[in-house]
Amino acid sequence: MSVKFDPRNPVIQLCMKGMVLEESGNLGDAINVFYEAWDQTSNDFEKFIVAYHLGLRQKNVYDKLKWMEKSLAFALKINDENVKSAYPTLYLNMAKCYETLNDTENASKNFELSHLYQGKPTDTGPFYHGTKADLQVGDLLTAGKESNYQKDLKMNHIYFTANINGAGLAAALAKGEGKERVYIVEPTGEFENDPNVTDKRFPGNLTRSYRSQEPLKIIGEIKDWDKLTDSERQEWDEKLAKNKGQIIN
Repeated sequence: MSVKFDPRNPVIQLCMKGMVLEESGNLGDAINVFYEAWDQTSNDFEKFIVAYHLGLRQKNVYDKLKWMEKSLAFALKINDENVKSAYPTLYLNMAKCYETLNDTENASKNFELSHLYQGKPTDTGPFYHGTKADLQVGDLLTAGKESNYQKDLKMNHIYFTANINGAGLAAALAKGEGKERVYIVEPTGEFENDPNVTDKRFPGNLTRSYRSQEPLKIIGEIKDWDKLTDSERQEWDEKLAKNKGQIIN
């Protein structure tokens, strides 16, 4: 089963609504929204995500453990590159539950599994980079450019993704007046999960977003992806204007 993280998915949108409610202090309403999301799940990928969010928000450690175990079970069943990055987080949450319950054997086992699944990404792509720059096959994309999201910040890494629509979003938000372009790229060196998205709102690196200090080589260009509507672009512009988070550079 091949799955992709889609922010337009109704279940994903309910999860994001729940997070916004929680951040505004309405935890009770937020939990109700997450249960609503659970009732609307229709596949293992959605169940894996919602179970994780319900687990995070349980006060009772037994309930937390139950939902984390459910989330892990669905993630393992999917067995897809999109969810493997979540394994360390899920095992770590379970380990902490067992630790609270003074079950040292299971706590140790899950801490070890969390550590086992950490490390360099195993994603083999294909990979994409979104920009407004007019480039050619064979050109190299390098770090050191100014951030699209934070003024006067020179980026120490070059960013890319295995999610074509994520690259399309980056192209739409990129600075400049040029045409939005999504290039197929090939890393020339080691790369890592993008810490700005990994384990932030969703477990692991579901958007398959990466970064490298080594150049990316352009090997092609994509002409077709889900472009933002005018209203979606306005929403993103507003989000970026309000965003006060610090970029991990």
